[in-house]
Amino acid sequence: MTVPSTAAQTASSLAWARRRGSVARFWRAYRTHRAGLLGLGALAVIALVALAAPLLVGSDVQSVTNAPGAALESPSGTFPLGTDQFGRSLLGLLIWGARISLTVGLMAAALSVAIGTLVGILAGHFGGWFSTVTMRITDWFLVMPTLVLAIVLATVMSRSVWTVILAIGVTSWPTTARLVRAQTLAVESRPYIERATALGGGHGHIMSRHVLPNVMPLVLAQTTLGISNAILTEATLAFLGLGDPDVVSWGGMLQDAREAGAVSSGHWWYLAPPGIAIAVVALAFTLCGRAVESVLNPKLGVSTR
Repeated sequence: MTVPSTAAQTASSLAWARRRGSVARFWRAYRTHRAGLLGLGALAVIALVALAAPLLVGSDVQSVTNAPGAALESPSGTFPLGTDQFGRSLLGLLIWGARISLTVGLMAAALSVAIGTLVGILAGHFGGWFSTVTMRITDWFLVMPTLVLAIVLATVMSRSVWTVILAIGVTSWPTTARLVRAQTLAVESRPYIERATALGGGHGHIMSRHVLPNVMPLVLAQTTLGISNAILTEATLAFLGLGDPDVVSWGGMLQDAREAGAVSSGHWWYLAPPGIAIAVVALAFTLCGRAVESVLNPKLGVSTR
């Protein structure tokens, strides 16, 4: 009883040592990309601010009845970014809105990549008519404008944060599916897959133990790149009035600014902060994604230094 237990512990410790070594090698390679480090630093700061929003501004920042200022005040010492049409601090709304925008972006990208990875692995592994039918469905989603499909879903379903996440996730997976399918075909052409099959490995074992670990680097890079697109799509849906009216997001702030006539009246401080925030976060995630893609797949020749 002692020998098998010791052997199992040794195997587990070796596996964890390999994982730690892989993470260390990844970080050493990632640190060589200055743009990637810049994007990671910006995301870390924004994430910390979003997490600390209740402490920094408090939840009453969204209250219309207890607004501390007058409507559409220009930036001042009291309100560094001015106020909205209800007299609420735009700085407070910007900080609080980061929570929703980042949450929607992360969860929608995770849902999209999960669907794309599942479809891609199944299509690449089973092949035949199943792969043909699956890829034709994927092509249909691919040629259809993602934003249009998301608008349709957000229109017919109840207006909530979860509806936005679902609308983005189920419409933006085709690119991931095609990439994962191609990688799956490449992995399953290797000799060790034939040996695993000959030794009695079933479909689930092959896909989970051999294919999935080999496509995970691609999935990770695709997830990082997809978050920026998800945040932009969420902002667009909110700007079109299809977001959750009960929460504050950067896209919702732009929608409120449009309804308040900030564009025509020259209240630039109402439009600029959420727009710049969306652009900065999208750029930061893109820089991180490009750096991750370059580290995990050096053959692409991507350089973000």
